Amino acid sequence: MGFFSRRIDREIAAYQRELVDTHYQEVENMYRQIRGWRHDYRNHIQVLKALVANNDWEGVKEYLDELDTDLNTVDTVIKTGNSMADAILNSKISLAKSRHIQVQADANIPMKLRMSELDLCVILGNLFDNAIEASLALPEEKRLIRVYMDMKGTQLYISFTNFTAVAKRQKIGRRFSTTKGAGHGFGLVRIDNIVDRMEGYLSRNSEDGAFTTEILIPQL
Repeated sequence: MGFFSRRIDREIAAYQRELVDTHYQEVENMYRQIRGWRHDYRNHIQVLKALVANNDWEGVKEYLDELDTDLNTVDTVIKTGNSMADAILNSKISLAKSRHIQVQADANIPMKLRMSELDLCVILGNLFDNAIEASLALPEEKRLIRVYMDMKGTQLYISFTNFTAVAKRQKIGRRFSTTKGAGHGFGLVRIDNIVDRMEGYLSRNSEDGAFTTEILIPQL
């Protein structure tokens, strides 16, 4: 019993270190983006000042129009209606893009959820981390993660799809085999436990080089 407990403790510690490392990378990437925005902001101000000094008001208008178009093009901030979901999704999207992974996200949560923010964080965080891990094995042009969240009646529907380098993964129970290190399985187990506790539904499917996880969780 003692040996088994020590082994579980080691695996939990490894999993926690992995979570901390992932969070650190996300924060570092967000800081890099902020520094880039500050640098661009200064450049834009200098250009506008120069145009104003020359009384080139038409140039000011054209430059502002270009900035407006550029911001609309790059603005990928997800606004679901749930602050925790927004924080997780935007953080993970930022991390994925830093690793040259395209993300298509459509998420809408128009009501207060019955599930806790911690449970939501565990589900979304682990699903996204798994999708990012699988995507890194592909050439950059083939890396794609699709995220969809919405209410289906009184149930929260969550769908994650990513392409993988493996045409079809081997299923063990309701989970699939993984090549990631010890501790990775804890993320999957935690997702399963939350879905079971909330009396929800979970489906995992691996077909034609795409891996999809679908979850339904009652909110009433």
